[in-house]
Amino acid sequence: MNSKILLSGVAGLLLSLSAVAAPKKYEAASYAVDPMHSKVGFEIPHLVISSVEGRFNTFEGTFDLNDTFTKSTFKTSVDVSSIDTGEKKRDEHLVSPDFFDAAKFPKMTFESSEIKGTADAFKLTGNLTIHGVTKKVTFDGKYLGSVVDGYGNQKVAFHAKAKINRKDFGLAWSQAVEAGPVVGDTVEVSLNIQAGKPGKAAPAAPAAAPAKK
Repeated sequence: MNSKILLSGVAGLLLSLSAVAAPKKYEAASYAVDPMHSKVGFEIPHLVISSVEGRFNTFEGTFDLNDTFTKSTFKTSVDVSSIDTGEKKRDEHLVSPDFFDAAKFPKMTFESSEIKGTADAFKLTGNLTIHGVTKKVTFDGKYLGSVVDGYGNQKVAFHAKAKINRKDFGLAWSQAVEAGPVVGDTVEVSLNIQAGKPGKAAPAAPAAAPAKK
């Protein structure tokens, strides 16, 4: 009897935990990317034995969620000159004609064309344009859930990663040292996206009572 009670309790606990962990159902709508709570980042090999991480600080986009998740779409536009690796001289080199040539190609864009899988594990395929070159790229993604913030705005989030070859996009600068190339060719691109849409305004705080004279 005690073992049955114990098993029943464990099963109930597991069910409750799975309910907590499951992403909340989203509301089908168009959500604007919130740059303050999102990140467009990358990581690239450096000197063969290590890597350099960076991010772009200025970007915008929309995440259009459909009732059928695989019919949803995502697009973003990134300001290349906002690249940030934590080292000013390196960032200046990256926006120069050796790499992104930001003066000539100021934007990097991605627009999805297909989503396959489920919200928990999906393939986000679309056209990535860098340095004036457009290639089809597939991200591995996961929808993270939906919440309402303190202002009544609906928020949704997902993260996704993909690997690209920088030389496919004309970013061909290279310099060799004894160990190999200074900069590797394979770049891991990561999207950590929070997006929102206006909701019902949060109730206003009650007016303060007039001071007694």
